[in-house]
Amino acid sequence: MSATAGTTAAKAPTHQLTWTDDGAAVVVSLDGVDVLTYTYAADDPQAESPRPYFHPVRTRSGDLVSAYRPHDHVWHKGIAWSLPHLGPDNFWGGPSYRRGQDYQWLPNNGAMRHQERVQAADDGATFRFAHRLQWVTQQGSLVVEEDRSFQVVPGADSSYTLVFATAMTNVSGEDIHIGSPTTEGRENAGYGGLFWRGPRSFAGGTIMGPGGATGEELRGKRAPWLSFVGQHDETCRFSTVVMVDDPASGHQEPEWFARSEPFACMGPAPFFSEEVLFRPGSTIRFRYGVVIADGTSDEARAEALATAGREALAQVPSSPAGPRTASQ
Repeated sequence: MSATAGTTAAKAPTHQLTWTDDGAAVVVSLDGVDVLTYTYAADDPQAESPRPYFHPVRTRSGDLVSAYRPHDHVWHKGIAWSLPHLGPDNFWGGPSYRRGQDYQWLPNNGAMRHQERVQAADDGATFRFAHRLQWVTQQGSLVVEEDRSFQVVPGADSSYTLVFATAMTNVSGEDIHIGSPTTEGRENAGYGGLFWRGPRSFAGGTIMGPGGATGEELRGKRAPWLSFVGQHDETCRFSTVVMVDDPASGHQEPEWFARSEPFACMGPAPFFSEEVLFRPGSTIRFRYGVVIADGTSDEARAEALATAGREALAQVPSSPAGPRTASQ
């Protein structure tokens, strides 16, 4: 049923990479396992802020490490670039937090609309996808144009890395303040950015950062990477997810949002505690590596997987679409 497809055996006999694209979603497989699906033309309800997402995301042995539309927060979508406070608009989904008013359902759930596929290709070793999007408010105003790309980079140690990059340009003609529920007054709730929601069985799993630091006290802390180890139902196997900030990004190390209870989630949050002024015509860029690995991890392995994520970031180029304007 695919409109486009590619299949190339890698030069080294360590893996075989294949992919298909049906015009709305691309599926990437490693050694016969569909490890990642990227839905780039999402049709979710407006209240959930329709936007592209990665789901299902699986390890190389096939264990599921993402959740889509969990009943407690139906706007959580696997791994997705999601911003709850882009000025007055919500590109995260669900209700919006307002200072002194708690969460409110407002007519402000925007959508990230796919416009053009720029690239979908592999070189025999890695897969690359790039496209352009428009961010449109619930009232129909165009506020952001985005160039986005991702790569799937197979690695050693039963892992692979998803390299995600975004370049967002403010085309609204006005200043936009990007923040979070914390900048709006809710303590230690600075979520927003590249956000991962884990499967239900990962609740109670282990959050681990550099130096062996563990636990939810890592929420709101700055670090170059963070990891999560969870256990699966049925197989009782473990998997590890490591999210790595690009050390060449030019931004300071991100603060992190992470939870183990009542559900598993994690993500670098560049607008956690301070608003960022997004000026008209300017472009802001972020780039991350997400390492998906079979098996549990101790401090040494988590560090090694983070290193693998940094190496994947270093080996793949930036978006081929290029900036729309000069960056700020």
